Amino acid sequence: MTRTAGPENNTDDSVSDRLWYLITLSRPRFWLYLAGPIVVAVAAAASTTNELFLPVSLLLFAYFLFPANILLYGVNDLYDAEIDAENPKKGDKEARWQGDWSVLTAVIVSGVLGVGLFFITPPVAWPWLIGFFMLAVGYSAPPLRFKTTPFADSISNGLYILPGVAAYAVVAGSNPPLVAIAAAWLWTMGMHTFSAIPDIGPDRRAGIETTATWLGETRTYTYVGGCWLLTAALFAMVTPLLGALMIVYPLFVAGVALSDIDVTRAYWWFPALNTVVGALITMGALWQIVPVWEVIG
Repeated sequence: MTRTAGPENNTDDSVSDRLWYLITLSRPRFWLYLAGPIVVAVAAAASTTNELFLPVSLLLFAYFLFPANILLYGVNDLYDAEIDAENPKKGDKEARWQGDWSVLTAVIVSGVLGVGLFFITPPVAWPWLIGFFMLAVGYSAPPLRFKTTPFADSISNGLYILPGVAAYAVVAGSNPPLVAIAAAWLWTMGMHTFSAIPDIGPDRRAGIETTATWLGETRTYTYVGGCWLLTAALFAMVTPLLGALMIVYPLFVAGVALSDIDVTRAYWWFPALNTVVGALITMGALWQIVPVWEVIG
């Protein structure tokens, strides 16, 4: 039966278009950048299998998988609409801001849902949740707009690990070791600054100053490599195997910097790399709860 055009069909198309746009805006490739640390943190904090599936942990994962990404990237795209007109990443794998009342409402609702997390989590997790929401908005929105200040843009991207720190606190009832937080924070600083290298040209044309535009491409590679070497060194203080695993990141950036690999292309490899590394860390933590020989035996 042929579908005929009409008001109802137009409405259906409009709704589906809006939903698809929201999904694109939320950066599906990067969903695990916020939700993934929760999985790792819960595995690290749990001492029994029951603690791996606490309802509050599952709710945190659900929120930071999608609504939090709508909030984070919605605010980002709203205040970057003019800049993104010159950004080659937009319109291909990422969406340019097409905000109307429905999109703006979705961003606001995502923020309101985040407030609900304070009603289901213990106070030990609240500072980390507050930090996330402050940085998620302050990174892009004035008057702070950290993303336009060299090094503040890099440092503020520690926001990506804060959901994981909050989840660890929920499960363990205490905060993770400070050295682990510092190591993970440095990892996010390197991740963010590496991702800004493809934006150096568009940002300079738009008059935006970032760590990458201030350093230039070559020195940015050095900065990123330094962040990740420190990450590996600090994680080695938590456990040597973890430090050894994290060496893959400085090796990766060195490989890109010293080869003819297009950094724009390499940028899109990170979701896969991070997923593999995160899975290995999670498996290692799970084996502390259920030894591998019990699983295979």
